[in-house]
Amino acid sequence: MRLGRLTLAAAALLLMTTASVPSGTPLSQTERHAALSSDAIQPRGAAPRPMVQRALHEVPFGAFVGSWNEYIPNIARMASWLNNANMQVGHTYLAGNGWQDVEGEPAVLGLWSQWRQADPGRRLVLGVPMLVPNEANLPDDEVAGLLARGNKGEFDQHFLRLARKLVALGGADTVLTLGWEMNGVTYTSRCKPDPSAWKAYWRRIVGVMRSVPGQHFTFDFTPTRGLDAIPWTRCYPGDDVVDILGMDSYDMPAGATFDEFVTEPYGLQDQVEFAAKRGKPVSYPEWGLFRNGDNPEYVRRMVEWMRTHDTAYQTVTDYCPHGFWQCQDNPRSAAVYRQLMSGSAGAGAGAAGPVKPSPKPGAH
Repeated sequence: MRLGRLTLAAAALLLMTTASVPSGTPLSQTERHAALSSDAIQPRGAAPRPMVQRALHEVPFGAFVGSWNEYIPNIARMASWLNNANMQVGHTYLAGNGWQDVEGEPAVLGLWSQWRQADPGRRLVLGVPMLVPNEANLPDDEVAGLLARGNKGEFDQHFLRLARKLVALGGADTVLTLGWEMNGVTYTSRCKPDPSAWKAYWRRIVGVMRSVPGQHFTFDFTPTRGLDAIPWTRCYPGDDVVDILGMDSYDMPAGATFDEFVTEPYGLQDQVEFAAKRGKPVSYPEWGLFRNGDNPEYVRRMVEWMRTHDTAYQTVTDYCPHGFWQCQDNPRSAAVYRQLMSGSAGAGAGAAGPVKPSPKPGAH
């Protein structure tokens, strides 16, 4: 999901039109084996599955409450609604209308960084488009052309400026969901038109941003759950340039169960196994209700899933139709979420600690 300067209502409408392959979409074993094998994953049953379950623990959590700095006070208001829970994660996005957006507005970056610095236990998660315009419905051939230009270094300076601003403003340890939901079709920063070029471009951006002195960025590879337009494994750029294996996981499609979200191809189970084999934690930068109305069972199961896996952080999307505090359409789900998260002290003993960024990638 990308909000940019859209109103919350318009953003919800955008999500309603996002293309996605339903959980029940047929996918042959041959197709799935080929995709997984291409990324050095054995198909299920061919090798021992890694241990992914953990004892119940709290996870650093927050909510997306709005893109711009004026929404920062909403974090404290939502925390108060949750009986003064310690909402440790702030989540926002850069607009992708032009390259100036990707370079970041100093006022916005500065105020979010100040929020982060006010408490050493906090984390700032920033969605960063890889290409612009990011929501212009560009055809695949134009996206492929932009990826080729990116791999020639044409856009390096924009990411360099963003990195320098973040470091200068106190956001040197920001978590970056670079090119989020790349396995779908909504954004220009997508992978399907040329997966090889997309992976090389991700690697290039990470190399550019990590070249800035003083940075300690964490890069979160965040596809949507399930197959969508392309298996997200085909987009994975490499262990040395990815720190967290994220996943945006909404309650969709209509009629699907949480168990299907776990077992579907490229779903939650595949995510945690993929991450465990690489020694990476997982994250859920976007989750919430979508196609099944007020669904408290989904909320309960999702929170339980995150608390029993190696989850670096989670942020619910909190506006209609997805959320709980800012959306009165989901009273039963809101009650369950409030019960589960109320008074939470945040990540305590046994929770996922700060993620250590991967070493700088080699030259490519």
